[in-house]
Amino acid sequence: MPIADIIIYIFLLIGAILSYTTRKLTLPGAITGSLVGLLIYKGAGYTCIAMLALFFIAGSLATGWQHHQKATIGAAEKHKGQRTAGQVLANGGVAAMLSALGWYFHVYSSLLQLMIAGSFAAATADTLSSELGMVYGRNFYNILNFKKDQRGLDGVVSLEGTLIGLAGSALIAIVYAVGFGWTIAVCWIIIAGFIGNLIDSVLGASIERKGWIRNNMVNFLNTATGALVCWLLLKL
Repeated sequence: MPIADIIIYIFLLIGAILSYTTRKLTLPGAITGSLVGLLIYKGAGYTCIAMLALFFIAGSLATGWQHHQKATIGAAEKHKGQRTAGQVLANGGVAAMLSALGWYFHVYSSLLQLMIAGSFAAATADTLSSELGMVYGRNFYNILNFKKDQRGLDGVVSLEGTLIGLAGSALIAIVYAVGFGWTIAVCWIIIAGFIGNLIDSVLGASIERKGWIRNNMVNFLNTATGALVCWLLLKL
């Protein structure tokens, strides 16, 4: 077995143990996260596993930031943001599926790596914009009609949160650029993150509020949108 594989496997194991013992993930969530990480590594390589790590670390820090302030408005994550297996799949499931395809269809590796970056850009933008936007936002609007709305509700956005989300997309794009080169694809990833985040807010303000779908499905569609946008921009 290559030494690089052993290092990654140890990294994933340690990550699972730490994420569980520090209450960032439930036990099923930690196991699921390790399997998602394994698929991403085997199918998409080091750069994409670095994107996963960046998303998880940034998202965990953002979720825990000013937790008490979020709790006062009823918008804090349950159990102080400890993620379940369902939440792991909602944010990383698209990347895992694309990586599984890349494992078997090496000819499409470059395309799939770009789409994975788009999915993580969307996931990171959504998490940072919602979690930090609640803290640093000044004015909050319903994404459907742009009327002022209650902070923390589904589909409610702020300028500050949107800009923070763009910064999150840019972080994923930078990781992609370090691994695969500084090309126009970097801009596509940032755009994909922004559009995915936008779709997330629209779904949240409409069908999620009506109870037709839950947050995990919204997040899954957010990441799928990010991946799809990168595919469309490449084709165009």
